[in-house]
Amino acid sequence: MKKYSILMLLLIYICNTSNLSAEEILIPKDSIVMSYTGEEVVIEAFKSNTNLSQLPISATLLSDQIIKERNITNIKEINAFVPNLFIPDYGSKMTSPAYIRGIGSRINAPSVGLYVDGVPYFDRSTFDIDMTDIERVEVLRGPQGTIYGRNTMGGIINVYTKSPYKYKETNIHLGAGNYNSYDLGASHYGNINNTFGYSLSGNVFHTGGFFTNKYTGDKADPMDAANGRMRLSWKLAPKLSMHLVSAYEYSDQGGYPYGIYNAENNTVGQVNYNEPSSYLRNMSTNGLNVEYATEKFKLGSMSSFQFYDGKQRIDQDFTEKDLYFVDFYQRQRMYSQEINIKSTTKSNYQWQFGTFGFHQSYNTDNDVDNRSTNTHTLQNASNPTKGAALYHQSIINNLFTEGLSLTLGLRYDWEETRMHTVAKSRKPDNTVVETTNKRDKDNYSQWTPKAALQYSFRNNQIVYFSASKGFKTGGFNTTAVSETDRTYKSETSWNYEIGTKGSYFDKLLDAEISLFYIDWRDQQVSQNQATGTGYILRNAGKSASKGLEVTTQINPLENLNFQITYGYTHASFKEYIYNTKENIDYSGNFLPMVPRHTFSTAANYTIRLKSDLLDKVILNGQYTALGKIYWNEDNKASQPFYGIFNARASFVKNKVSFDFWSKNIGGKEYVSYYFYNSLAKESFAQAGKPFTCGVDFRLKF
Repeated sequence: MKKYSILMLLLIYICNTSNLSAEEILIPKDSIVMSYTGEEVVIEAFKSNTNLSQLPISATLLSDQIIKERNITNIKEINAFVPNLFIPDYGSKMTSPAYIRGIGSRINAPSVGLYVDGVPYFDRSTFDIDMTDIERVEVLRGPQGTIYGRNTMGGIINVYTKSPYKYKETNIHLGAGNYNSYDLGASHYGNINNTFGYSLSGNVFHTGGFFTNKYTGDKADPMDAANGRMRLSWKLAPKLSMHLVSAYEYSDQGGYPYGIYNAENNTVGQVNYNEPSSYLRNMSTNGLNVEYATEKFKLGSMSSFQFYDGKQRIDQDFTEKDLYFVDFYQRQRMYSQEINIKSTTKSNYQWQFGTFGFHQSYNTDNDVDNRSTNTHTLQNASNPTKGAALYHQSIINNLFTEGLSLTLGLRYDWEETRMHTVAKSRKPDNTVVETTNKRDKDNYSQWTPKAALQYSFRNNQIVYFSASKGFKTGGFNTTAVSETDRTYKSETSWNYEIGTKGSYFDKLLDAEISLFYIDWRDQQVSQNQATGTGYILRNAGKSASKGLEVTTQINPLENLNFQITYGYTHASFKEYIYNTKENIDYSGNFLPMVPRHTFSTAANYTIRLKSDLLDKVILNGQYTALGKIYWNEDNKASQPFYGIFNARASFVKNKVSFDFWSKNIGGKEYVSYYFYNSLAKESFAQAGKPFTCGVDFRLKF
């Protein structure tokens, strides 16, 4: 009963959210949309046509204006701006797992989903995307399995690029910053008679790196990156439209600026290893959306194809000694097809049905060079996966009384995964011995229901209660040494949430507040192998996560606004034996990689001028904070609560703006990632990025 009493505490609050959205209408090229207004605008997306502020779910929306004001350049930088969201910096684009409300995955498939323009991103190595020409980012917290399916136990991040039907302009962007950082971008949006729309954008970026490798004397983490995006939209008939999106990203980066961790004072030593490490990624993502819309329903089809190739070269011992070096190559080809039909009438009954299928091929080649013994461990692993799903959701409005709504959803997922692993050992005399040749397959299925009860007041304030089941499939540990560790089971959760949203005092205050409790079974936990040759997944017993989320926006003046977000998560193991042989009991310990608190506050002030030189000056300041974060299940290493200051000043004249920005003002020192390396028998960590600053020039015509 304790969890239900915690949830019922929320009934004393009356607040709302200021989540925004955008209609598909053309915005004049000289206008500026103030993203922080509290007005309702409807989002039109593949699976939803409802205002987020009226949904019985915890959700945050970051508009293009907010992304610009807060100088968000990659997905990892939305940390803390979204309550209870944490995306740690692992040192390269190869690994970018997201955690929401304590639910996440350090290795293997993610537990938080990512969709870009309706296209699913299934692998953690694809998450770190460029944020150029993004219109908005939606973060839905809590299980989204009913509509989005597999591996969305923690929530979903939806990213939408700019539509050529909404924008008609050309943009040029030049930027420069300290640490030898430069970027150049250009985009063009146009349409012909609102029948054919097109957009093209491209961006190149270089940074010299933030951390110096003492051994080589060079920067450990420089990066060169480039990306391009195309979007074509046709209105083939009054009721028929088609949208094609295609994106390509390339990055070549030095990475893994890890130093020895000092637990006594929570500091990181200087990077000092003898072999330069790097990660090279090529990624292409493509989606075709076809929609047929009538006054009563909308029928949509989303077809997608994504591939990426990644090559990692890494000094596995991270020391000046010449002990281990690893070459790791990964390749993914992923196809998906989804068909969705939903009602579009404003009636007391709204519905949608959908079917989804995918095939994902995933191959890896791993070469571990043990230089102390002059031997190589070579492994090739193939892990193809396919799956299918059916789902339905009904919304009954004005149930028994005006304003009361009931949402019911149900999804069935089926998935099959195969594994073929071949491992070989190359001896000092160059003879090769095959040590492993394993084939296996498994399948998983799950029903994921959802129910939500919502009451809407006449002033658009709502209160709601929801219960939903989350599901993440099991799989194979392709690098497992022990046969007992070859497989791991699926994990499931039940999420209970109560919340309220509303606008008050003639839109002076917009706010949202929610309480949640998550009951988590068979949690997939990453552990070091006893041989020190990497991580594997094992299932813990039971875990629980509970907490609070608050989002507020205050608009005291037309040209002044404040945003405040806060998230609290208490996530711990209820039952967890780490090592059954030694009976290491971590029950009661906090889950790793989960900040206890996330906090952010931002202020935006616009000074309008009557001058020949300037039209206005926009000042923006932010403070973001995270912590306490435990890095491992034993809770011996942790990052205390810390905060950093960022700022931006924009000077605007007609279609030209000069922006001056800075991040981590004051140079706050903190740990962004920690791990124990059993090969070197040392704890390593990555320090947070230092103070950075720069200038941007933007031209719009």
